Amino acid sequence: MKKSVAIIIIVLLLVVNCKAQDKKWVKNNPNVKNDTLRIANEKLEYEILIIDPGFNGWFTSNARPRNYYSQSYLEGRNRIWVNEWNLRALQPNTFNPSLYEMQINYQFNIDYGYEVNYMLFNYLTYFQITNRIKLGGFDARL
Repeated sequence: MKKSVAIIIIVLLLVVNCKAQDKKWVKNNPNVKNDTLRIANEKLEYEILIIDPGFNGWFTSNARPRNYYSQSYLEGRNRIWVNEWNLRALQPNTFNPSLYEMQINYQFNIDYGYEVNYMLFNYLTYFQITNRIKLGGFDARL
């Protein structure tokens, strides 16, 4: 399997202990390199960090616009893909451990909101297309 991603580190939906009152979506945190994307909903205390050199460029040129998909569609795909990702992360002898470095903490009973689901969906689509991998019973497509 051809490895096209130099670094894949996903820290998803990391529970932070802040007491922020406002809902803020923050992209391209100035405290990290340009290849990092951070989307945070500090009111709900969840964030998604994507550190991947190719994702931002791919996202800008390939992702469907926001609200193209419904939140329920994104959640449905994310459930299937995250479940398969986590199964593979638990089997480093069977699946490439440099691709599945850690599990994704995505709880299906929590409403993470549209933006977190949208970015997770797009990252997993990007991951599957660039690595020619299928997570689940259907192909990722644009």
